[in-house]
Amino acid sequence: MPDAQGSSRPPDVLEYEREFWGRGLLVAGVDEAGRGPLAGPVVAAAVVLPEGVLVEGADDSKRLGAADREELYEAILSSARSVGVGAASAREIDRRNILRATTEAMRRALDRLDTAPGHVVVDGLPVKWLGREHEAVVDGDALVHSIGCASIVAKVVRDRLMCRLAGRYPGYGWERNVGYGTAEHRAAIEEIGLTPHHRVTFTGLNYELEL
Repeated sequence: MPDAQGSSRPPDVLEYEREFWGRGLLVAGVDEAGRGPLAGPVVAAAVVLPEGVLVEGADDSKRLGAADREELYEAILSSARSVGVGAASAREIDRRNILRATTEAMRRALDRLDTAPGHVVVDGLPVKWLGREHEAVVDGDALVHSIGCASIVAKVVRDRLMCRLAGRYPGYGWERNVGYGTAEHRAAIEEIGLTPHHRVTFTGLNYELEL
């Protein structure tokens, strides 16, 4: 509502969580990173914030630069009541499809929380096989603070992993593209071939899939 000067009050970033905190329930926000790359795992994070805690600057990870994400990652870990991270490998993605693998990563992230949430909220659409009651919020990484925090944790963990793998598998540019299908990455696949961390079903190339 506009004030006397005609300006608007800033939105309550914690509006979603406050509804549940008011009923004595802790909220776990869940998001993932890495659904679309040609290589590497899909990583999910679950973040439970203490009642009333706001991590200043935390937002949808896609809106933030790498340096900001790194700084906010540390702030989230130090501020959160609990953080869980789960992943599903490229092989799992090829075996089960990306949707089922992402669900498994989310389930693993929730299982690794050391504080049981009273309410689980995930980004996007309902997750059919999650195995626990939850609410889904489209654009939740921008609208729900705990999901935004989870998106940052998942992205930073996955990017760090891909940078480490880049040292073991040089030539694909993973330290820059973190496994996404850039021209550099696709050219390297044609020239060098696939690694154990490539998603064969994502490459669009005629490689035999041995599972």
